[in-house]
Amino acid sequence: MKKMDGAGLAKMQTLDEAVAQISRIHSIVERMAMAIRSSHDTSGFRGQIARAGAPLVGLLKGQFGMVSEQVSAMMLVLTRGGGEQARLRALREYVAQIRTALEISIGKVKEQHIVDDSAAKPEA
Repeated sequence: MKKMDGAGLAKMQTLDEAVAQISRIHSIVERMAMAIRSSHDTSGFRGQIARAGAPLVGLLKGQFGMVSEQVSAMMLVLTRGGGEQARLRALREYVAQIRTALEISIGKVKEQHIVDDSAAKPEA
């Protein structure tokens, strides 16, 4: 029987939480898109994304530094000037990249931390 070791379980817990948080950020970005489409103010959405993204950077920094850097880069997009459409496009791209990076990380953790515990038990 195959099981995941302790380090793998800890990493999977981190990744599961990160997936939930990036889903929340994605929903905020899509609500921002609806506001842009209907010509409403989007400054509130930028604050929400910043508040949701900061804990995600801290969560990922210890074990998944590259993904954490992608989240940091996404946060920088919020502060840049330029049009709302360009900002929205960049945010959507970053969300997709981060989601993909998290999925790849999940696959790698499963690959590296699955152990076969049936080999450790002697047969009776």
